[in-house]
Amino acid sequence: MHIILATGNRGKIREFRQILEPLPCIVRPMSELGIPEPEETGLTFEENALLKARAASRHANLPAIADDSGLLVDCLQGAPGVYSARYAGNDATDQQNVQKLLHELNGVEKPLRNARFHCVIAVVRHFEDDQPLMFSGSWEGEIATLPSGENGFGYDPVFYVPEYRCTAAQIEPELKNKVSHRARALEQFKAELRQIDVLASIPDRKIRA
Repeated sequence: MHIILATGNRGKIREFRQILEPLPCIVRPMSELGIPEPEETGLTFEENALLKARAASRHANLPAIADDSGLLVDCLQGAPGVYSARYAGNDATDQQNVQKLLHELNGVEKPLRNARFHCVIAVVRHFEDDQPLMFSGSWEGEIATLPSGENGFGYDPVFYVPEYRCTAAQIEPELKNKVSHRARALEQFKAELRQIDVLASIPDRKIRA
């Protein structure tokens, strides 16, 4: 069974494939099929995840899985939130987003730098699926004053995890794929599959390029 992964983000593609590797399905990123990424017009993680999953499913004529995730900083009233990927502008790089975040938190003391990554996963059997599967996961931490680490992507270099005394970018990928917000949401998805054979209920379809 093929399932379309509704993202072109290389970091996300790598994490999804590693975490979902045990499942009896082939994960195909939408970028491999030339499927354009839809505009994220939702106001919540749930809305954006479902929007992306339906768009990918419609283009490929296959089931699709999508996530929408971001960083929520308490002292910034939850910002950057759903705008995490474009915090410093629509075409901002990860480095530019991190720089803006550190600028916003300049002078903020450690006790007030609490933050969390949040992820929502949406799974649709077909683009008109009126009972999509939704899962979510969070990862608590705080914002460091300087970036550290070479692993990960996005805000990982400044997301300090007290439990491991390092940033998410300093954690080995194998461990991150067990404890991160995305890993926790995907574990719920895998648990659901163990209870009901979701993918088996989907008729085989030809990939629509």
